[in-house]
Amino acid sequence: QVQLAESGGGLVQPGGSLRLSCRASRSIDSIYTLGWSRQAPGKQRELVAAITSAGSTTYGDSVKGRFTISRDTAENTVYLQMNSLKFEDTAVYYCLGGGHSDLSDYDYRGQGTQVTVSS
Repeated sequence: QVQLAESGGGLVQPGGSLRLSCRASRSIDSIYTLGWSRQAPGKQRELVAAITSAGSTTYGDSVKGRFTISRDTAENTVYLQMNSLKFEDTAVYYCLGGGHSDLSDYDYRGQGTQVTVSS
């Protein structure tokens, strides 16, 4: 079993940046895909970004060009750099891990970290 622990959420103004981190409790070498989804109140969960062990990335349409996902196997950590944040990026962001490249299904999920974009 793997525990995923997110950090880095918070309050930011529109146009600002945040970097989320997700640290795994053990080596991520065996986890094919790591990534992030988010859920806002009253909305369905949506994929934000995912990265495979081979470095292939997938992004949700609403974040393309603004968010960047990366994976550091030495630190057992996956990062989400979020730039040009918008009001609609406000959500709880969850770190996910599993065998599907788009994380349509997953084996591991963190507790979530709140991101609030507000002026």
